[in-house]
Amino acid sequence: MIHIIEGCLKSPKQSNCSAGDKFNLTTGFIESNLWEQMLFNTTLNIGDCNEMCVQNCSCNAYATLETDGTGCKFSSSTKYQYASQGDILYIRYGKTAANQIHSPPHRLPAPPPAALTRDISHHMMRTTTIIALTVILSVTALALIFLVCYSRKSCTCCFIAPIVQSTQQLAGHDEELPFFDFKCIEMATNYFSEENKLGQGGFGPVYKGILSNGQEVAAKRLSKMSGHGVEQFKNEVLLISKLQHRNLVRLLGCCTQGDERILIYEYLPNKSLDSILFDARKKVCLDWGKRASIIDGIAQGLLYLHKYSRLRIIHRDLKTSNILLDVHMHPKISDFGTARIFKDSDSRASTKSIIGTYGYMSPEYAMDGCFSEKSDVFSFGVMVMEIVSGKRNNGFYNPDRVSNLLGYAWSLWIEGKVSDLIDPTMDKMISVIEATRYIQVGLLCVQDSATDRPTMTDVVSMLGNESTILHIPKEPGFSAIIGLKCGDVANNSKSCSINEVTITEIEGR
Repeated sequence: MIHIIEGCLKSPKQSNCSAGDKFNLTTGFIESNLWEQMLFNTTLNIGDCNEMCVQNCSCNAYATLETDGTGCKFSSSTKYQYASQGDILYIRYGKTAANQIHSPPHRLPAPPPAALTRDISHHMMRTTTIIALTVILSVTALALIFLVCYSRKSCTCCFIAPIVQSTQQLAGHDEELPFFDFKCIEMATNYFSEENKLGQGGFGPVYKGILSNGQEVAAKRLSKMSGHGVEQFKNEVLLISKLQHRNLVRLLGCCTQGDERILIYEYLPNKSLDSILFDARKKVCLDWGKRASIIDGIAQGLLYLHKYSRLRIIHRDLKTSNILLDVHMHPKISDFGTARIFKDSDSRASTKSIIGTYGYMSPEYAMDGCFSEKSDVFSFGVMVMEIVSGKRNNGFYNPDRVSNLLGYAWSLWIEGKVSDLIDPTMDKMISVIEATRYIQVGLLCVQDSATDRPTMTDVVSMLGNESTILHIPKEPGFSAIIGLKCGDVANNSKSCSINEVTITEIEGR
């Protein structure tokens, strides 16, 4: 059974500790910005927190996250303010004396040098034994795999990395693609169990999996009834296999067996942006610095797709649920099943089948089926407004104003109160001037006319260079309506996607 732990993860800082380290119980406060890892899983208790912190030498303090004693939070710092009525803190031995602001009245003594020496010696002996056994078992496993593969003459398995099968005919191209064996994916995902399910997209569920070498992956199992046919599957595989950028999700391989079609991606522990941004408890992890970094990263990834990738690509379904966050909270654009490859001579195209998500689609695409790079720019602008405000464009509701989030932002801009759009849950140290600049860039991106919107080259320049003069935005598209709805949007936290009922033709070069 694989436990999926939700939270905001950050890479640990380097630290030196011994196997004999223990923790001192005290009461007090550690500054909120020094809690570097928060796990919201309600099944965790203080014992689980202790176990995880003991095993990580970078962890110098831990405590439960909730008042009921569930969840965990960890810090690589031991700077704390002692208070008798404060939080119950557990501080690693040997670190508190030099760093604490005020010592508690009772501190457990450090272990004596002799005992510590014996502990270290015992630990080194045990470690050596474990390493030797691991090497022996690894060599044995390799030999068995080799014998099995040799006896079968061919082998497709999940060892270390997907083994490339023979050349496949995909989308009119001869491409060598990494293929996983279906049985391997079944075992890795605990037979696609509900406990391993990460989410449900328009084209099928996504599961967390652990390969035989311990590598974590995300497996998107395309629904047989979703309409995500062979061509779109080939399209996504080919597109992502050709794309290499830090702000694009990395495709590790795929699986086709019978009517099963599965895409294997890198696993991103912080899941999708919307799962944190629109959760009242989790959004505290997103201070202004992280939000600005996420916006900048999405802009860089989109600029790469439009200008610098091997293929010029229009995504066509950009939204916060398609932005995944890695362990460092870096954004990665995902889900290329509806993407369109443009030739260098193309500037725009049209389709009779509209694929996308209400609230993120540009007016010309939603109304006339016309799309271009400026369609993606509009979707990006919607995400900027959502990230800064912490509110959904579709789910936005204000009893005093009949509009969606874009309309509300526009009315605040006209009134000179655009700073009121900023999410109040962020730190008070937020740069209002910088956040207001991001809102203005977002308004420029969602202008009704595609010709008025900037290119992603312009957007990256405006976000990265404060000396770049920003134009005055015109009224956004769809700003005068409450928004296209899927049921009662005011009470529905999910975005309304229409990519389950139509399929657009994918035309590659």
